[in-house]
Amino acid sequence: MTDSRVADWWGTAVSRIEPNRVELRGTPIQDLIGSVGFGAMIWLMLRGERPTDQQTALLEAALVAGVDHGPHAPSIAVARMAATCGVGLNNAMASAINTLGDSHGGAGQECVALLDEIRRREDAGEPLPAATDGVIAEWRGRGVRYLPGFGHRFHSRDPRRDPLLGLVDKAVAEGVVPGHHLRAALAVETALNRGRSSPVPMNIDGATAVIYAELGFPAPLARGLFVLSRSVGILAHAWEEIGQGRRNKGPIPPAILPTYLG
Repeated sequence: MTDSRVADWWGTAVSRIEPNRVELRGTPIQDLIGSVGFGAMIWLMLRGERPTDQQTALLEAALVAGVDHGPHAPSIAVARMAATCGVGLNNAMASAINTLGDSHGGAGQECVALLDEIRRREDAGEPLPAATDGVIAEWRGRGVRYLPGFGHRFHSRDPRRDPLLGLVDKAVAEGVVPGHHLRAALAVETALNRGRSSPVPMNIDGATAVIYAELGFPAPLARGLFVLSRSVGILAHAWEEIGQGRRNKGPIPPAILPTYLG
């Protein structure tokens, strides 16, 4: 007889794998293959329920928007360099994904946390503008110079912002999402731009944070979902680099020597 302590050690509600049986969140895999898209599958695996078509479309829009941002993004650069070092494709991807930390890849999670704080104040009866100003002041007081999800070192206005927020507007109008986190994000944008001559608009991290929060994903999953999204670009770049046949590619061309500071 199987000791229940052993069986319970890896107890899970995510999957049931037995001889001739594969069930994911209680649904036989044969009922999912060919009938459920990848975005809906992500939702099912994380939430244990199937999303509506509208929820799936909004989630997939965020996933598509975050796929790639070119070789100047550290994760992409690392993937390409690792791919030339004689490691496998999976190693190149893992090396890149491991760079997605608080500074590079964590802004979406932090932005959801920021918006959640504003929402809690608003739910407690504080007017949205006051709640927004209060949370911004608290974050500034903790030494946060750049609020996550706003501004961009490369884009004066992130081209991914408007189409994503347009989809959220549409989802709010159709009753798919409540719109509370969207309002909070726009309030932050308004507060940041108060009295400024050069605007600080929301960026991709902020726009996707709005979508993930509106769809009910907690802040840590915003980072996990971004990692899933960016993994596609990482794979594409690593595969392209392998095809170019270079070996031991460094961060700068060999003819350029680093500045000696000794």
